[in-house]
Amino acid sequence: MNPRLARLHAYPFERLARLKAGVTAPAGLAHIAMSIGEPQHAPPAFVLEKLRENLHRLGSYPVTAGLPELRGAAARWLERRFGLQAGRVDPDTMVLPVNGTREALFSFVQAVVDDRTAPVVAMPNPFYQIYEGAALLAGAEPLFLNTTASTGYLPDLDAVGEDAWRRCQVLFLCSPGNPTGAVLPLDFLRYALTLAERYDFIIAADECYTEIYLDEDSPSPGLLQAAAAAGRDRFERCVVFHSLSKRSSVPGLRSGFVAGDPEVISRFLLYRTYHGSAMAVPTQLASVAAWDDDVHAATNRRLYQEKFDRVIPILSDVLDVERPAGGFYLWSDIRGDDERFTRDLFAAQNITLLPGSYLARDTAGGSGAAGSDLAAGSAGVPGANPGAGRVRISLVPSVEQCVEAAERIRKFIQGHR
Repeated sequence: MNPRLARLHAYPFERLARLKAGVTAPAGLAHIAMSIGEPQHAPPAFVLEKLRENLHRLGSYPVTAGLPELRGAAARWLERRFGLQAGRVDPDTMVLPVNGTREALFSFVQAVVDDRTAPVVAMPNPFYQIYEGAALLAGAEPLFLNTTASTGYLPDLDAVGEDAWRRCQVLFLCSPGNPTGAVLPLDFLRYALTLAERYDFIIAADECYTEIYLDEDSPSPGLLQAAAAAGRDRFERCVVFHSLSKRSSVPGLRSGFVAGDPEVISRFLLYRTYHGSAMAVPTQLASVAAWDDDVHAATNRRLYQEKFDRVIPILSDVLDVERPAGGFYLWSDIRGDDERFTRDLFAAQNITLLPGSYLARDTAGGSGAAGSDLAAGSAGVPGANPGAGRVRISLVPSVEQCVEAAERIRKFIQGHR
């Protein structure tokens, strides 16, 4: 067996299942699941119809590069969404369909990391757990960049040591962030690009929540937008990851795309031809319809805005809750043991949240990784887990269920004061 498998941590939801084992929730209360980021809004009818119309095309193998129609739709959406000049994104060389961002984020690291040179893969902490697993199985050392209230939930790039940057091959960024909801400003993204050029690494920007911004006048910026503003017409060292799961509430469709630097995309395509991950043609055609339509995405976004509008007033005087800039999570400081809070809430109110400590790692310094030599300076307490004492509340159920859950959480907290 691959010895690197031994370095993987148990996935957060496996740990959550163990935490809840043996606990009996009240039978009179319906369970409300708010632990996983699985959108529950109704999928767009026109996307499902396009899928049904093309089921007969399951009789042929799809090509890894995908249909020109899908690459074109993705390119047009990128230009529309991020204000890029028409034709800036070449659908033939800069776009590649993937089966959701999860598999793409993982396989991308396997394709680009050179394990002969003690590589580092940097990532925010807390983080989407695929980043770490991908790094470890590629033979790289994860470098955890704590995102805390003191940093505005942004990674402190200046806290990374010179040696770490020289060894870095991939920097993961996530905006809006999971679980914090923080949005990376354009200036931050441009500075990250400067570092990528100086130290010759790739920025892998996970932008799967980019359509869930909470101020209609302030859509979250993207990495390609920052690259274009900096005059990087070919998006050098930039790869972005986008998905329909959150944007269109079709997580089961497993449809997304990567886009960016054509040299990197070309090598990733070579990898994927062997990886065997071509997207089914009916899925591709349904995806074209989804990327071509912005109205349903705005409707979807307004539902999340309504949830924050209604839930935060219920919780604000009993729990530390702040409206994030994007995403659909509340990242709440419960000022205590996050595992105990999660377990006791389930036992009392039949609501499942996710302990924040399950989404983060202890760090050698406030900003560091698996060794203090990788960080210059410290932005926190040595050994601290930046997710400890917090819970992630996923506002994916219906508006009514989210309101009911907030009332139950409020009642639980008031009863334990």
